[in-house]
Amino acid sequence: MTNTRERIRRELAADPRVVQAVVDAVHDRVPAYADLDDERLGEVRAIAGWALERLLHLWADDGTVGPDELRRFRGIAAARAADGRPLAAVLRAYRVAAAVLVDEVAARAPAVEDAFALTRHVLATLDALSEAMATAYAATSEHLAGDRARALRLLLDDLIAGRHASGGAAADRAARLGVQLPYPYGLLVAEPDDRDTVPQEAARDLLAAVAGDDATPLVTAHGCRAVLLLPAAAARTAAPVLCERGWRGCAIQGEGLDRIAVAHRLADGALDAAPPHARRFLTDADAHVLALLGGHPATAPDRIARLVLGPLSEPAHRHLLAALTAYLDTGSAAAAARCLHLHPQSLRYRLRRVRELTGLDARDPWERLMLDIARTVGARG
Repeated sequence: MTNTRERIRRELAADPRVVQAVVDAVHDRVPAYADLDDERLGEVRAIAGWALERLLHLWADDGTVGPDELRRFRGIAAARAADGRPLAAVLRAYRVAAAVLVDEVAARAPAVEDAFALTRHVLATLDALSEAMATAYAATSEHLAGDRARALRLLLDDLIAGRHASGGAAADRAARLGVQLPYPYGLLVAEPDDRDTVPQEAARDLLAAVAGDDATPLVTAHGCRAVLLLPAAAARTAAPVLCERGWRGCAIQGEGLDRIAVAHRLADGALDAAPPHARRFLTDADAHVLALLGGHPATAPDRIARLVLGPLSEPAHRHLLAALTAYLDTGSAAAAARCLHLHPQSLRYRLRRVRELTGLDARDPWERLMLDIARTVGARG
């Protein structure tokens, strides 16, 4: 041990900005770490603090990485395999962290050989832990693949929690389990009228009823709700099955594979916020309207107008939008007809066309509210 290295080690260990600089660099430069929530960033911070402390001790004492350190790194690799974070991203995070540490030491070390010594320790340590972590990661992945049902449930749990940085990373993980993520997909969140906790078996039964026995079993129980990742066509036709079983649900189809967590928040929030008179099977349009009413940032007014009004936003159907607007403003077909100088039957025909094109009936209280919100925000856009 040299006095200079020990002094630098103490300075760095006492400076919380060093660990924060590492966490910030990993968060900014490694895509798989870009969307981690506060809890997982806290985990990254704790691992970074421990790893930097051990590496600085090795450098100050001119030591080598030992079995205890390798054992802990193997445990970290096993945890990352379980939560689906790619091994390449994990190892890149360590390289980014090491580069930050080398820069911090170089800025404080008066002798060039001390910085070179740290670089040698970094390279030797990265080589040792890469081999140990790769072995543990592969073993854990094989174990999870062996318990395929559990592995698929964990995959969907991680997708709805947003633990994948990209759709590609999620698709790669699914491929390792022998399945293909449906695209376009529909994320269906459903709950029974009797809101006891939904067991995994009930969620799987619902999947079989909605999509058939041959469907990829991407299903999980989330509190009192079942969450199913389905082909979009299956999600669209789920309403009769839910109604027959006494369930209500929300299916989101307009989000990409990298936004399954957003789809889940929309569906979950819609079921929480929907009033008793809302329809039992909610769609993207319902979910975005409810998000807007709740002040949530997951939606945008122009998107609500497109989702709810659909073809009515096109120039060819402006006369239908005008009829709907007059009906919503006046409250009756007769008054709307007078406002537009139309025969009442002509106005009613146009309202039927509105219902055919949007799937929404302006006479229904909830659907009327949706149409009113959509035409209002659409007009402002």
